[in-house]
Amino acid sequence: MPSFDIAVIVLAGIALFAAFVNGALGYGFSSLTVPIALVFYTNRILNPAVVVIEVFVNFYVLLINLSGVPAVWKRVLPILIGLLPGIAVGAFALTSLQPDWIKFATYTVVLPLILLQAAGWRRPIQSRWLVGLPFGTALGVLYSVTTISGPPLAMLFNNQGLVKDEFRAGLALVRVVESSVTAIVYYQLGFFITESMNLLSVFIPCVAVGIPLGAYLIRRLDAETFRRICMSFDGWVVGFGLSRVLIELNLMESPWAYSVMVVTILIDAYLLYIFFRVRSKAITNRVRAADTLPIQLVGAPPHDIFGPLTPSLGTSLPSPLLSCWLTPFLLAIHGYMAALN
Repeated sequence: MPSFDIAVIVLAGIALFAAFVNGALGYGFSSLTVPIALVFYTNRILNPAVVVIEVFVNFYVLLINLSGVPAVWKRVLPILIGLLPGIAVGAFALTSLQPDWIKFATYTVVLPLILLQAAGWRRPIQSRWLVGLPFGTALGVLYSVTTISGPPLAMLFNNQGLVKDEFRAGLALVRVVESSVTAIVYYQLGFFITESMNLLSVFIPCVAVGIPLGAYLIRRLDAETFRRICMSFDGWVVGFGLSRVLIELNLMESPWAYSVMVVTILIDAYLLYIFFRVRSKAITNRVRAADTLPIQLVGAPPHDIFGPLTPSLGTSLPSPLLSCWLTPFLLAIHGYMAALN
């Protein structure tokens, strides 16, 4: 295990960045913090500190998105019910499994979810209860073992076509329940030990600074592009973590184990290229559509734009040519009068 100072510095840096992302997107603290922190700490030490932070963070996100709760609470109710047995199963598994195998399970489950989300995979689900209950149970197991649930939740809500406010409200509602129940179960199982509380003292100032900063700056950034870049960073970190744990478990030898990280980076780089190419085309099409609007106005069929003033202005110039010259001025005057009204 590396020196305490190095571990704390790295943990504080990634926690600050993760808090910034969480403030901007509404999720991401645990999914960014845990993969890197697992290089230094086991789940038994890390999870309790992360869960306590997430309880307060998720309540904050829910509070600022309360307006969207009435529209989504019925849609997430099956997930909330399914969470309860899943959290209990996952917490008990955390007490009995070897830490390295828990790390391996964490990385193995999270990595394909990140890549699927990055690929924009969508498959709308019709039966809410038939899918929501088992999904909630699986999510509860995943969260109580890893404290990560953002990627699968975001993928499900994107599939269901939730709009921005509903998306954030639904996400916050589920994460409030899962983090609160998990914290209670951890307390009952005696997981809150001194080492975990020491990590909590590192997280608190990072979250206090990072979340408000992220919520403020996201207004000046393109949220979708920012989310996608964060997803790439998360995928690369998880690929690195999986490579490391393969070596620790003697499942692959170094340097061959790092081929997992290389393949992850290559796949994500291709998906990132597609993402920016599609967005570039969309922006180009919008610009072209905006540029053609004045041309269409000027090139419209000739009509009497001066009304009763035509006799006074005379007809020394052809009407279409006169229209082309004066239409921009008339449009400006019309806009000015509309603003006054």
